[in-house]
Amino acid sequence: MEEILVAPSVLSADFTRLADELGDVSSADLVHFDVMDGHFVPNLTFGLDVLRAVKSATDLPVDVHLMISNPDEMVEKYLDAGADVVSFHYEATAHAHRLVSLIRDRGARASVAINPATPVCLLEPILEDLDMVLVMTVNPGFGGQSFIESSPRKVRRLRRMCDEHGVHPLIEVDGGISSATAAAVTSAGARVLVAGSAVFGTADRAAAIADIRRAGLAGASKTA
Repeated sequence: MEEILVAPSVLSADFTRLADELGDVSSADLVHFDVMDGHFVPNLTFGLDVLRAVKSATDLPVDVHLMISNPDEMVEKYLDAGADVVSFHYEATAHAHRLVSLIRDRGARASVAINPATPVCLLEPILEDLDMVLVMTVNPGFGGQSFIESSPRKVRRLRRMCDEHGVHPLIEVDGGISSATAAAVTSAGARVLVAGSAVFGTADRAAAIADIRRAGLAGASKTA
């Protein structure tokens, strides 16, 4: 059985207690760090100094999701600040292959994110160079949105395309993920589950992470 990785999104954390909040999710596999610029998406979130603070407060790898309109200019700055994984949006650059190569040359894992309306077939030319693909299961910009019910079909199409190419980048999903939706996406092929309010909105974060991972494993056992 493949692993199911849970990545709590600090977008939902209490930033007046950042170190404590990160300590509460130490049983997770990654920390998901959303960067929004108020231009590519209609919200503003975290910059480089906050990423450095997160890196200093956790031993978990930090999965940086750049929801910004200028990833070509900013990727190296986030790598310098300690990103272990970088996802940039396919829709935000004409130079996806160049960015993927840059991220990997710097020793980080390279991921491309796609919005709900972006078809997975557009990733085919760079699929063999990716460590991960992030499929947005809500429209990006705000936490707490409802899961888009057609998302598992999109994940399944992506997984089949990967199989056809003989490559196996991790498939990550982000948006509306909880123990109630985890099985639907992992049965389709997702293996990294980003969860914000489903983790940080609970009193027992370790139990929430375990519940999401358990549900994801149940779904993965039915992958077809």
